Amino acid sequence: PISGFGHRLQIDLSKRDCNCCTHKRIPYPSRRKERKNAGPWICEELRDQPPMELLPVVLHRFFFDFSLTYVGAGMICSHLVNLSTLFGAVLSWGIMWPLISKQKGIWYPANVPESSMTSLFGYKSFMCVALIMGDGLYHFIKLTGITAKSLHAQSNRKHVKRAANEDTVSFHDLQRNEVFTREYIPNWLAYAGYASLSIIAIIVIPIMFRQAKWYYVVVAYVLAPVLGFSNAYGTGLTDMSMSYNYGKIALFIFAAWGGKDDGVIAGLVGCAIVKQLVQVSADLMHDYKTGHLTLTSPRSLLVGQAIGTVMGCIVAPSTFLLFYKAFDIGNPDGYWKAPYALIYRNMAILGVEGFSALPKRCLELSVACFAFSVLVNLVRDFSPQKYRNYVPLPMAMAVPFLVGANFAIDMCVGSLVVLAWHKMSRKEATLLMPAVASGFICGDGIWMFPSSLLSLAKVNPPICMKFTPGS
Repeated sequence: PISGFGHRLQIDLSKRDCNCCTHKRIPYPSRRKERKNAGPWICEELRDQPPMELLPVVLHRFFFDFSLTYVGAGMICSHLVNLSTLFGAVLSWGIMWPLISKQKGIWYPANVPESSMTSLFGYKSFMCVALIMGDGLYHFIKLTGITAKSLHAQSNRKHVKRAANEDTVSFHDLQRNEVFTREYIPNWLAYAGYASLSIIAIIVIPIMFRQAKWYYVVVAYVLAPVLGFSNAYGTGLTDMSMSYNYGKIALFIFAAWGGKDDGVIAGLVGCAIVKQLVQVSADLMHDYKTGHLTLTSPRSLLVGQAIGTVMGCIVAPSTFLLFYKAFDIGNPDGYWKAPYALIYRNMAILGVEGFSALPKRCLELSVACFAFSVLVNLVRDFSPQKYRNYVPLPMAMAVPFLVGANFAIDMCVGSLVVLAWHKMSRKEATLLMPAVASGFICGDGIWMFPSSLLSLAKVNPPICMKFTPGS
């Protein structure tokens, strides 16, 4: 027996009579085809056991699911990030969701499944979106102000002589500047490349997504260079990319423009276009700065980026199709929840339908979450430096709202490993911790490929793990 929340762990080697999510065929509403082996190779079942009704609702998601990916991520992330996720898990799954569940039949219909947007899931998703939007909007305004202030300060430096600057530049910097300018990329190539790729996108994207009209794509490609410059400059100043926030703004614009018939898909497509174009500008500036420091040719960097992009156009769809056929992607109760897919879809619905899409009292709770997110950021920025590390991060708090508390527990287990290792040998932990964490993440990720092949071949896992109430 393994003690923990009054449970013991049972390992069933005879999978013949197992009815867990891996061995039992349970069709998910979004995918009517009967599928087998939708779960991981060794599955951890907790929620769907009948004896779970004997436990308090606050424990439904508080368990350790042996995910080494999240344990490794917790070892790399700061303790503040991990504790923020745990705080968000306690706030949501420990307090808010049980209290809202008691309003079943009053705030939302009792005969609607909890996975419906008009039921408990609506509160989960929109309150999560409110936290993310509050944090994103705050940092967007903050970084825009920093960028504008920096540009204004640079424009006022008119009396600095070039000769004085040249006297202070070191020999190595002059050498780097010479290599970087000698292999510069012509402006005509940049303009021609962007124009040609824009034309291809204007033709191809409406064919792939009929809801995304060609003029939506034109507007997205016109806005992207301006937003990309702003994001690249802000990222260089603060090391924080706001591309996802630019994408969310574009999502609401295109969703409202598309209307009720086409708004959701149009908003998601417009969001993806703007986000990707804005993000790649900041990434390229990082790469070019690295190339400048390492005396690397900018043209070689551009060719490498182009080759990587072409490879991504082949590898990414192939990987997606493999996962889509092998696993139950997008099931809120499954292993591969894809929470951000639900978040962005709900934001698009909100952009199309407005506040009428929200369940009862959901708007007030979402506004409270939005205000809480902004307030926490204000407290963090205006607090003394020694107290800032004790203020939680709203973005990290929002993730467990949809994913579940087990995600936060996995991350905190990573923090515990770091603390214990530092206690035993600080020097060894500092040196080896990134390698061990990367090994956890890479090993767990690499196993997904043979796991998906085994699932496609309909090979059952040899071991099934499940939690039952302890006595």
